[in-house]
Amino acid sequence: MAYRLGVDVGGTFTDLLLLEAGTGSFWRHKTPSTPHDSSEGILDGVEAICAKAGITPAEVEIFLHGTTVATNAVLEGKGARVGLIVTEGYKQVMQIARSFVPGGLAGWIVWPKPEPLAKLEDTVEIAGRMDAQGGEVRPIDDADIRAQLEKLKSRGVEALTVSLMNAYLNGAHELRVAELAAEILPDVPISLSHVVLPEMQEYERTLTTVANAAVRPVVGRYVRNLRDKLRGAGMAGQLSLLRSDGGLMSSEKSEEHPVSLLMSGPAGGVTGALWVAKNAGLKNILTLDVGGTSTDVALIENLDARRVRTTEVGHLSVRASALDVKTVGAGGGSIAYVPELTRALRVGPQSAGAVPGPVAYGKGGTLPTVTDANVVLGYLPEALLGGTFKLDREGSIKAVQTIADALGIDLYAAARGIIDIVNENMFGALRMISVQQGYDPRDFALMGFGGAGPIHVNAVARLMGSWPAVSPVSPGVLCALGDATTRMRTETARSFSTLARDSKVSDLTAVLDEMAAQTRASLIADGVPEADITVLFEVDVRYAGQAFEVPLMLDPEMLGRDGIVGITARFDAEHERLFTFTMESPHEIVNLRAVALGTVLELPAPELPKGDGDPIAARLRDHELWMEGRMMPAVIYDRAKLRQGDVIPGPAIVIEMDSTTLIESDCVATVDAFGNILINPAT
Repeated sequence: MAYRLGVDVGGTFTDLLLLEAGTGSFWRHKTPSTPHDSSEGILDGVEAICAKAGITPAEVEIFLHGTTVATNAVLEGKGARVGLIVTEGYKQVMQIARSFVPGGLAGWIVWPKPEPLAKLEDTVEIAGRMDAQGGEVRPIDDADIRAQLEKLKSRGVEALTVSLMNAYLNGAHELRVAELAAEILPDVPISLSHVVLPEMQEYERTLTTVANAAVRPVVGRYVRNLRDKLRGAGMAGQLSLLRSDGGLMSSEKSEEHPVSLLMSGPAGGVTGALWVAKNAGLKNILTLDVGGTSTDVALIENLDARRVRTTEVGHLSVRASALDVKTVGAGGGSIAYVPELTRALRVGPQSAGAVPGPVAYGKGGTLPTVTDANVVLGYLPEALLGGTFKLDREGSIKAVQTIADALGIDLYAAARGIIDIVNENMFGALRMISVQQGYDPRDFALMGFGGAGPIHVNAVARLMGSWPAVSPVSPGVLCALGDATTRMRTETARSFSTLARDSKVSDLTAVLDEMAAQTRASLIADGVPEADITVLFEVDVRYAGQAFEVPLMLDPEMLGRDGIVGITARFDAEHERLFTFTMESPHEIVNLRAVALGTVLELPAPELPKGDGDPIAARLRDHELWMEGRMMPAVIYDRAKLRQGDVIPGPAIVIEMDSTTLIESDCVATVDAFGNILINPAT
């Protein structure tokens, strides 16, 4: 039997989901994360979940992993010291950057410009130059290059970036620099701009390559350490990591191209939500992935997750494909506090994380969190993880009481205030990926997952007008499910930079064929059979003179039928949808992109036995919770005993091993054929 193991490491818990691919049988497990060394928590979880399934780690053929190692290295400023080699005259490319400044009116007055990942003192210039067509204008000089490399060696750089002008058209000079660097800096990883991002715009190309270099040593150490420990535990199967765009890459390739992992963690939830949506018969989904530290939101339209060409982590914005995921500091561990200056309640972004965690976890936490507020209100029963994780209700009450005292209000009002604020924070993030992108949230369902997503999804759906609110099967480990069910992916790009009226279909086709062959070869090298590979194409188009592009899918068959005019017509329609207007300016085809994909795991979703609509068999006990300003009677149900067609009136709580679903008053939930809980307004 073929087993696949998906592992998602969060700030509070590490989630694991083991699949038997042939039958669709699965086992799930959550274990506390170990922030000092994530591999420890992973190994603990691997041993536990294999024991549950009655197998050994050696029987796991494919290990799939979403990680935040690269993300955290950037956010915490723990990337490597990067040496940067540029063309003579371009030493300050990282310092000049782009002129865009975030913030409102006059934001530039108070905005501290981020420190470049490659410092000016670690940047050197070399002679030699390529022209805008990729032809050599001036040759490079080996003696000059050696001298500059010796300077970087004396400064103790830990990673090297080579980004020369117009290298995206001709990388010969960069390759020669890399050959010499391998002699002088043999233990330093080298990132070449024409390999990492073969596109025009020297700042974006340089920044992306520098970011890749900065996280290479950190990611490399993590991946090698994890691989060694898994091998030591007897797991000889393939190890793959989840890319920011929702695809997979081999662990070896991730060591060379870690910039593609910057949004690896949140991507797993989106791919898992896609699998659930297909089974539930839903095409348009807003995702609400609520963990212990943060909430990630994304948009899925017609079963296709929205992707962007930039990955943003903190102040860093690099040119790398990623799912369009927005993150806010709102999770179960978000800390509530009342600042002395304003005396107004605030929640997050500070988090209690895994250590010490919320007060309710009994691990030494003392500050009130969102989880504690949910416990006080009765939304979280006293036991989690199937009864194995007991909650300290008295501790939560004591912690939330400090907020009530500071505000001079009732305990339950303070607890509900914490929940209302964190829900509004989630609401704001969802508006960013829907309303601000030209989508009406009322046309979408809202799917809540992660450990805390189902407890908030009903309230947030009410704010959004997005129905039904969906609590999927195993919501707490859905990110791990996404890791386990996604497919291998790689991509490459070429700058085309030609006005549409001057472009020929034959020219585009020639470049597309070349890129298709390159990406196919890359996946074949990763062990994907050639017959299982599908190649898709994208094109970036803009009006001449614009500073940004709009990406469009490009079908070679459609290109042959509709020609260049078909591309420009689709661009005009998309530009009007996004920005409500079009222009008379000529169109410019900027970049072409090829994306190679492996096969999708066709995992069957087992149906639940049919019920008669009455969930009485799943009823555990009566309960009380605080809602609408008063204590209300409610019922607690065991999700494992629900049947398809069961109807659950609110207020009610549905508990399971890895999460808790809250059904609010004036709402009613229905269990679909595959066990998903669909919540709608009662009237």
